[in-house]
Amino acid sequence: MAAPRPVTQADYDQVRALHAERLSRNAIAKQLGRSGKTISEIAKKLGLSFDREKTKVATAARVADAKDRRAALALALLGDAEKLRGQLWEEAHYVDHGGKEYDRVDWTLPQPTFADKLKIMQATGIAVDRAVKLDQYDADPGIDAAKSMLGALAAGLGAAYDQLTQPTANGD
Repeated sequence: MAAPRPVTQADYDQVRALHAERLSRNAIAKQLGRSGKTISEIAKKLGLSFDREKTKVATAARVADAKDRRAALALALLGDAEKLRGQLWEEAHYVDHGGKEYDRVDWTLPQPTFADKLKIMQATGIAVDRAVKLDQYDADPGIDAAKSMLGALAAGLGAAYDQLTQPTANGD
């Protein structure tokens, strides 16, 4: 094992300068090729400190921002689910290409085909499921009302999906 490299005045000067630039202990250690412990010892001898309160505040702010973003995403996913579900009962436009000349054929149906309705319900269910999971991730343990409402929505969508997957008398 190689002997540790001695700490020089240049190391002290660099730590002082980098600390003044507000670099973290680990960033200084990386830049100087030293361990974090060595940088801490140098900083202590120089009367410098790496204030962790700023880091705690910044981390708390990032956590709060991420929670807000997840909440906005959950709402957007529920909006997407509503839009997707609305497509079940709207006109559906189709385009196909085929034949020797690879001709384009366009047509419209009053509603999507059964297979397309099934795909719409699957996509709707995925959007709702992800919204529920985002809410559960950030849920306070004492707040069950929101979970109950989203659970009821998911159950309702599941029941609608089950109805769509059941064959009807006319074979649709």
